[in-house]
Amino acid sequence: MTTQENNKKQFKVSADIFASLSQRFLNLLIDTLMQLILFFIVLVFMAANAQASGDKTFIANFEKNTILQYSITIAIALFYYNFFEIVLARTVGKYFTQTIVVDENGEKPNSETILVRSLCRLIPFNALSFLGISGRGWHDTISKTYVVNKKALDEKKRLFDALEQNGKEA
Repeated sequence: MTTQENNKKQFKVSADIFASLSQRFLNLLIDTLMQLILFFIVLVFMAANAQASGDKTFIANFEKNTILQYSITIAIALFYYNFFEIVLARTVGKYFTQTIVVDENGEKPNSETILVRSLCRLIPFNALSFLGISGRGWHDTISKTYVVNKKALDEKKRLFDALEQNGKEA
């Protein structure tokens, strides 16, 4: 690495581009709806499989088996958030609200970071962690990620890069 590359300032996410609490709440509602749809698809698939194999008591047994219900719900949540945030850095809710998950440098987080983020969503009362001053949940702070307005991020990074380029030319 050259001295010039070592001296290059790195973009840092700042609070002025954070997603609003209303955007975060809308993300939660939309993503919960999407997970509920996935849950019913999985349930229909499981019931059809049980029916095909001659098990006529699957639904009755499923209604009583809260461990299976929680296990499927957790698996769907982990699949949903990991798939969308690892592949696209955005869930369906974040597409709708024009927000995106980034690391402290405004870049797409790596897979391990997203896995930590997704696992932290399972912490009981995680939703209450948004009541703090920062407006960031535990799954954000523990994983060192940020949910930001995508357009504001793109514009701020563009300006940052332009200023850095002008500084090099001066």
